[in-house]
Amino acid sequence: MINNFKILLYLYVLIGFSISKAGAFDDFFKAIVFDQVPVVSKLIDRGMDPNTPTEKGEPALVFAIRSGAPKTVAYLLKQPSIQIDATNMADETALMLAANANDLVSAQLLIDAGASVNRPNWTPLHYAASKGHTTMMRLLIENDAYIDAESPNGTTPLMMSAYYATPKAVKLMLEEGADPRLQNKDGQTALDMALSKDKKISAQYIRVFIDALEAKESQ
Repeated sequence: MINNFKILLYLYVLIGFSISKAGAFDDFFKAIVFDQVPVVSKLIDRGMDPNTPTEKGEPALVFAIRSGAPKTVAYLLKQPSIQIDATNMADETALMLAANANDLVSAQLLIDAGASVNRPNWTPLHYAASKGHTTMMRLLIENDAYIDAESPNGTTPLMMSAYYATPKAVKLMLEEGADPRLQNKDGQTALDMALSKDKKISAQYIRVFIDALEAKESQ
């Protein structure tokens, strides 16, 4: 009888602990969504791991960027155990999402805290270039982003700008030294991509830079 009572008591405590833990989990991510640093801080002080992932596997820092919670981003970056380059299920880092969202404040905080500007496959510069976020592109390039970084299929940031973004973004990439003659694994160049979207001004910029490169090499 006593043993049965102990088992029931154990189960009661275990269930209560699980409910409490689930509540803390929900509160943590709700606080991030609303950028409530005091709540996030209290939960971390009580033992919540600042790297805790959402139910979809997105680390808290990446989720904070996606949620547009700059105060929480700044707070999380101060945590000694924060994994600054942790990725979500799509292999995206916090800096990649900041670049995509043109979140300059968070991007600068991440870079200052040591986030990787360069990485294998898709990079923050690919993301910024695809959106035509020229100020973000400059920030990344100024912090040593590799300008001709290649995605898994060999696509460069210049190609992303040529296909998705504005002539201004294309011009910036070219002026910063992007190679317009590179090809992806499908044999496409930045010029091919610009022409496929009928982006005549971008195509003109690319042709001018190709001609200049070839003229220089022929001297």
